[in-house]
Amino acid sequence: MSGQMYLAYDYPLLSVFWSMLWFFLWIMWFILLFRIIADIFRDDTLGGWAKAGWLVFVIVLPFLGVLVYVIARGKNMGRREVAQAREQQAAFDSYIRDTAKGGDGRPSSVDELARLSEIRARGDITDEEFRKAKALVLSNAGPSEPAGAGTSHPVAEGTARDGSEAAR
Repeated sequence: MSGQMYLAYDYPLLSVFWSMLWFFLWIMWFILLFRIIADIFRDDTLGGWAKAGWLVFVIVLPFLGVLVYVIARGKNMGRREVAQAREQQAAFDSYIRDTAKGGDGRPSSVDELARLSEIRARGDITDEEFRKAKALVLSNAGPSEPAGAGTSHPVAEGTARDGSEAAR
């Protein structure tokens, strides 16, 4: 133990701030490096050899490569990132829309209930028939058509109970 031992109070406060600044800049540089590498792969206008060249340049000469990339192509980095975010949002919205519709081509239970309510409001089915059809829709065991959509029920055939043509 012939070496001198330094304790925490031997490290001056300004040196702590200086070390923290360098550490912060080092982390920020790595974040910038990874964003540039992601941008290289994200850019559809670059060919394969151009992507490989930029990637080698950024990895082999990291400080110079990052600096040159930001100067040469930094203006469009944000645009490409926003375009990708919009594409992802559009895909997500489309997925949500398809999932909400039921995805399998059947109308959703909300659509079926709305259609049943409309049929009841027109007077084509009674409240009892509406309750039975609603129970079928909510139990998800019934067909994807409103209650009484079988061939024996006059509503399915487009006629009212009195035999006259139902208004459509």
